[in-house]
Amino acid sequence: MRNIIVILCMVLFYMQMWGCSCKKDPGVNPEPPLETGGFPTDIAKILVTKCATSGCHNDASSVNAAGLRLDTWTHLFEGGANGAEVIPYSPEFSPLLYFVNTDPNRGTTASPTMPFDATGSNPTPLSDEEYNTLKQWIAEGAPDVNGNIAFTANADTRQKIYLSQQGCDLIAVIDAESNLVMRYIKVGTLAGTTESPHCVRFDNAGKYAYVSFLNGTGIQKMDASLDNIVNTGTLGTGSWNIVFVAPNDTMLVTSDWADNGRVLYANTNTMNTVPELTGSGAGLFVWPHGIASDAAFDTCFITGQYGNVVFRWAPKASPFPSYRKISIDGKPPVATNNTDKTSPNPHEIMMTPDRSKYFLTCEGTNEVRVMNAHTDEVMDAIPVGAVPQEIAMSYTKPLMFVTCMEDVDGVPAGRKGSVYVINYNTHVVEKVLKGDFYQPHGITVDDRYGKIYIASTNSNPDGPAPHHATACGGRAGWYSVYSLNTLEPLNSRRYQVTVMPYSADVRFKTP
Repeated sequence: MRNIIVILCMVLFYMQMWGCSCKKDPGVNPEPPLETGGFPTDIAKILVTKCATSGCHNDASSVNAAGLRLDTWTHLFEGGANGAEVIPYSPEFSPLLYFVNTDPNRGTTASPTMPFDATGSNPTPLSDEEYNTLKQWIAEGAPDVNGNIAFTANADTRQKIYLSQQGCDLIAVIDAESNLVMRYIKVGTLAGTTESPHCVRFDNAGKYAYVSFLNGTGIQKMDASLDNIVNTGTLGTGSWNIVFVAPNDTMLVTSDWADNGRVLYANTNTMNTVPELTGSGAGLFVWPHGIASDAAFDTCFITGQYGNVVFRWAPKASPFPSYRKISIDGKPPVATNNTDKTSPNPHEIMMTPDRSKYFLTCEGTNEVRVMNAHTDEVMDAIPVGAVPQEIAMSYTKPLMFVTCMEDVDGVPAGRKGSVYVINYNTHVVEKVLKGDFYQPHGITVDDRYGKIYIASTNSNPDGPAPHHATACGGRAGWYSVYSLNTLEPLNSRRYQVTVMPYSADVRFKTP
């Protein structure tokens, strides 16, 4: 008996020595723990294990996958060759979901369908559960594993650009550091109607922004820190074009673009109109569009879209409001309904920082007119490309930038439009940008980061096919980013947005 006990003890000893026990055998090659890349675990199971794989969206392969890396949460929010792939809180406008969606009933689809299998040749569609998990995650802000939401830090001081999407009733919010769309703001008040947000402008403090509508009834006010609507001013039915904010931010003025148009003033706090300052009726303003003012906001200068006229309007003049027409070409001032190409047809207007003169884009004669702001005399006429539109100015360099929407002179095949760079002190054209544009319109200068943002509307069906569709239909446009210092493209990215990106403005104008 004693010998049997000894033998059993020796057997148990050797079993332990060789790893034998009653515990479950974990296997020779246990499955390694999931590398989450900073994503929540359920999201990492989709993006890291199925997308950030060899030949696809990892460090080694992303150069051939639109430059998009999905191996970490941080890399996801660096975007790819076509800009942002995930927009926090906006699953319907996040392109990542388009490419992993095989069911149009879920939402927008795009090809090629992803992810691919291990060979990189056959798509392996996500299940309904996986797709809905991604969609819900984006709707909740696409947080990282610790609950952090991209682009939320330093909300009160974060530099950003607002870009109106005229075909989708959206404002794209662009982060100035990464150049990516960081949010979309849904604007408008009329259900079932595309109100076409036209002009967007920040106030001078960078606290609020305002947007007008071509097919709406007023102006909406947005909090520039929270990126949401905080008030709506009802102006009545009209084609509300330009919004101009007073230098002290207490008032704004807007133009109703019509043959018997209006110029309305509103209190920026209450968003109520100020009837005693309003100009309307009896052909007072014919097709009013661009707006600028003197430093005191006593006098506004408003372009008449057709003809050769700038309207000078001083509604607070005593004892009566002061109004007159200024000729911009030395001929008798005439504001008409005629869209002929012999009249200057001034579109936009902008004062120099010292307000000594103002510049006018004249789409009828393809030039920029320079006017003395004190005497209203013509100072110069600068030839530019076809159909000049918007103007942006730098406060750190004496440069202004003019988008010429239909320019084809010397423009590469498959593109349309240019940007003229003009020294606003000498009136000399310093350079003509003929880059990756198609019908560029909106433009703004970020002096803080030394960048220029140029929006291509791409509204002509002959323009470049978009990289992907949009959730609101139509042809997607894009924006390009240039260096203010070199006047060269900052990168080769085409930052795609939604339909008809039109008006752009930067939050903080000075460094």
